Amino acid sequence: MKEVRECCCHHPETKEELYEALNQVLDKYERKESNLIQILHMTQAIFGYLPEDVLKYIAEEMDLPLSKIFGVVTFYSLFSTQPKGRHTIQVCMGTACYVKGADKVLNEILDKLGIKLGETTKDGRFSVQVMRCIGACGLAPAISIDGDILKHVTVNMVDDILKRYE
Repeated sequence: MKEVRECCCHHPETKEELYEALNQVLDKYERKESNLIQILHMTQAIFGYLPEDVLKYIAEEMDLPLSKIFGVVTFYSLFSTQPKGRHTIQVCMGTACYVKGADKVLNEILDKLGIKLGETTKDGRFSVQVMRCIGACGLAPAISIDGDILKHVTVNMVDDILKRYE
């Protein structure tokens, strides 16, 4: 069996390979409750998110109530039970961005993509989130797409911005 490393070039493809990688993680962390967050983190790296059937499997394998697993997953914002898009759009809703119209930009993005906040487009291209502050107050309103900061974003810029990432 190949060892699952924190970061690797080969990503499992088939469901069987995904579960084999998950089992390696469970073995590595000895199925201990004290390692649950790390196990979930590694599981999300393998699957891209935390599907319900995978959480049930982890609960069974670790002999933990599913409610405990869900409690941890829903408490920490770094975990997602929904698949993420190829591009993650994060709209800053800090005070400076909000005052300069970030809420209007957010609504325009959601309308153009036809999704709600936290969802992913049907084609898997975009996910949209809000952030409290991205530390770019002088660039307000600012958004981040895949870590790239876009400054002074207006509603009129949304179409062109989305086209750049298609």
